[in-house]
Amino acid sequence: MSGILDSVNQRTQLVGQNRLELLLFKLNTRQRFGINVFKVREVLQCPPLTSMPKLNALVRGVAHIRGQTISVIDLSMATGGKRIEDLKSAFIIIAEYNRSVQGFLVGSVERIINTNWDAIMPPPQGTGRASYLTAVTEVEGELIEILDVEKILNEISPLDTDVSEDVVSDFDKEKYGSKIIFIADDSSVARNQVKKALTTLGLEIEAAKNGLEALNRLKELAAETGNVTDKVGVLVSDIEMPEMDGYTLTAEIKNTPELKNLHVILHTSLSGVFNQAMVKKVGADDFIAKFHPDELASAVQKWIEP
Repeated sequence: MSGILDSVNQRTQLVGQNRLELLLFKLNTRQRFGINVFKVREVLQCPPLTSMPKLNALVRGVAHIRGQTISVIDLSMATGGKRIEDLKSAFIIIAEYNRSVQGFLVGSVERIINTNWDAIMPPPQGTGRASYLTAVTEVEGELIEILDVEKILNEISPLDTDVSEDVVSDFDKEKYGSKIIFIADDSSVARNQVKKALTTLGLEIEAAKNGLEALNRLKELAAETGNVTDKVGVLVSDIEMPEMDGYTLTAEIKNTPELKNLHVILHTSLSGVFNQAMVKKVGADDFIAKFHPDELASAVQKWIEP
């Protein structure tokens, strides 16, 4: 199973071309799920798990892997399903989200597929607020579900969204008038986290659920005056999004005359050495890892257009 992931360097060629690779896995049923390979550090047979007091009920235990103690979350239980019973035949996907490393317990791991972000679609309407899907795609006639991992992690260990008083007191809202902060993120949890942090500064927020929706709305705003910065102070965008990823969104903005002056902050749970090179390649102004409210507020203050 260690050979299922190739080198990161080979995969960086996909980034910025609106393409991604998904690692497919199953939980307790025949349904297949996908996770972006860039999030994955390692895939391994489930090692012995150590139970510890006061662990969240969704955490099956901790594993000691390569000198690091990692919490192992049962993804089936976390999404409302039955616990994965046969640990000897189960696998752990070691992944990095929001500045921390987690182990996701899954029933089986299958293969990696290469696809386009424009083939990744928002979840069907009517899935409800309790849905744990952030996107879906179709592979060989079968629906692949992509989980909102940020929602799962936030339910286990909620993140603090409060901006410190020092940062708030340094922010002069009157300087920026009525300009809005535009957010693009496919995770409802992530959008709400950003909204809560930035509304503390007294800023008006508008949000889109993916890059294509954001691009179309920004063009609408730009059409009112001829320059989007007359309306929008800064864009805070995720990278992983259905239909159009954040890198492609940034490149489109920088190549569109009425949008090109808009400052773009990429705000993502993705990590890796390729990020800074890609930020420069597509013309983004800044890159910050999710989620630290003070860092986000400071970045917005740095790049917002008065």
